[in-house]
Amino acid sequence: MKPNARIPFSRSNVQVSMRPITVVARQLLCGVFTAGCIGTMMTPVAAFAQRSPGPTELPLTFSGKPTKAAISAADLMTRLYIFAADSMLGRRAASESNRKGTTYIEREIRRMGLLPGGDDGTYLQSPILLRDVDSTSWLRVGERRFMLWSDFAPRDQGTGAREFDGSVAVFGGTTKDSIARIPISSAEGRIVVLALGKDSLGAPDWDGVNRAVLSARFAGARAIAVAQLDAVPAGYVDGAYRGEYAIVRGTVPSLARPNYFYVTNNVAEQMLGVRLDDASPGAIGRTVRGKISFTERRAPARNVIGILPGSDARLRGEYVALGAHNDHIGRPDERDGSPAVDHDSVRAFNIIVRPRGGESPRRPASGDEVQRIRRLTDSLRARHGGSRRDSIFNGADDDGSGTVTLLEIAEAFAAAKVKPSRSLLFVWHTGEELGMFGSQYFTDHPTVARDSIVAQLNVDMVGRGTAADVTGVTKDGAPIRGGPGYLQVIGSRRMSSEFGELVAQVNVQSGLRLDYTTDVIGHPQTPYCRSDHFMYARYGIPVAFFTTGVHADYHQVTDEPQYINYDGMAKVARFIYAVADRVGRLDHRPRVDIAPTQANSECPR
Repeated sequence: MKPNARIPFSRSNVQVSMRPITVVARQLLCGVFTAGCIGTMMTPVAAFAQRSPGPTELPLTFSGKPTKAAISAADLMTRLYIFAADSMLGRRAASESNRKGTTYIEREIRRMGLLPGGDDGTYLQSPILLRDVDSTSWLRVGERRFMLWSDFAPRDQGTGAREFDGSVAVFGGTTKDSIARIPISSAEGRIVVLALGKDSLGAPDWDGVNRAVLSARFAGARAIAVAQLDAVPAGYVDGAYRGEYAIVRGTVPSLARPNYFYVTNNVAEQMLGVRLDDASPGAIGRTVRGKISFTERRAPARNVIGILPGSDARLRGEYVALGAHNDHIGRPDERDGSPAVDHDSVRAFNIIVRPRGGESPRRPASGDEVQRIRRLTDSLRARHGGSRRDSIFNGADDDGSGTVTLLEIAEAFAAAKVKPSRSLLFVWHTGEELGMFGSQYFTDHPTVARDSIVAQLNVDMVGRGTAADVTGVTKDGAPIRGGPGYLQVIGSRRMSSEFGELVAQVNVQSGLRLDYTTDVIGHPQTPYCRSDHFMYARYGIPVAFFTTGVHADYHQVTDEPQYINYDGMAKVARFIYAVADRVGRLDHRPRVDIAPTQANSECPR
């Protein structure tokens, strides 16, 4: 599931490239005990008892038997140990490891006999472009020419970034002092130069600069130059700014906005003609020459799409869509300087201090908590014979669990003697972690008629939800815990009351504990907006998002297959199979009786 970014997911917003892919994982490692940067190497387990695996007794690696048609915990375990293995390197959307993961999915659905549902008669779509700063980008003041990456570092503002060659600089004040900043009118058509503000301890607040806020504040400027490069740590420019940026293919050009780049103090002073300490907000500087260009290339990121034709010729042209996302956040790029971490101390820290993993606020451990963390770390290490270093965000639950659950459901339907009346459309979306890029592209460029999709079932993080997991919070912030048969349902009642009731009725036989607590307008985590189902909902397609919620390993290197509740995941898979089967056999499509979200509107939080 995508982190809570709190942004509207309209096409014009998603078009703006996200933060560099190489630095995402680095930022998720704050607040844990770290060690030297080496990958995790694990000893294969020769065999494992063919009984229902328990949540605390699973091996680090596992090779299961070939999967069968019936949905089972053993099959799910076999699949997930393949799909979330260290060798997949976390399946980051714009990396070759994502291609490797999607190759596994494609091979499986081809073997099952699903028909190709992608572009040009294939099982695949390529929805993402990568943008790189062109090495010919340049900047100068007078005769003084500056060096790319050492003197200035561009940020990608999308295809609408304005040209600034020949514009005049103006001092806009500091990044922290909103009172002393220049009037909006003074920024129009100029390059706004900003000095770096100070944090509460008086240090340069380089990590507190908000590009989106500054871009909006000085929306009429030709460019914004922040004097930040002297303050960032060594190696940060290479890891954070030189990385590639992703955009969705085929989106409309982004709205005009200022160009944006970081500069050294010296470059800022050359632009202004005075020392930064002596500059007054509104002071006019010198004429700046330059051009920042980007190159684009197709990312090795793919949607995988398979179709199981319906049994009724009258209804075969309608589809029940089932989706999961095939990507995670990968492995920190070594040039980013992100260290590997001690796996067990990370897990112990999060269990005690951050029980919702990346969803929990960052804070240091108290003295008592430090002692508990040390005791728990020793206990965890004792289970597998010592400490181990880890630098891979495997994404076993997020969303390896959804991916393999969808494969298991597809295999069961493919082997069923009697198929649903409607066709089933299976889509494994890429780029969910970047901002639902793959599902945005598929719903904007569907390979079947969009209005032929009667409902969409989204499966994202269904491998946990035990009593030990804090799965989320209520609207008022109280913790929610899982338990036997726990499953959150989000969105099923937002567009079609009939569809919501159908989901509940199917569960009478399944006997799961359905939790609707987080599916409320105004929830602080905005779960309805944070996974691929929303891209279908914005087109008026009824959706249901199934998840067992977050946990201490959410968006951490510890999200690995040995911590998955496979028995629980099998129950969820059978339930979702039953929902898809019921919708697939209805003699009418679920009635939409609640105003749908429009395609380009903000997400209803």
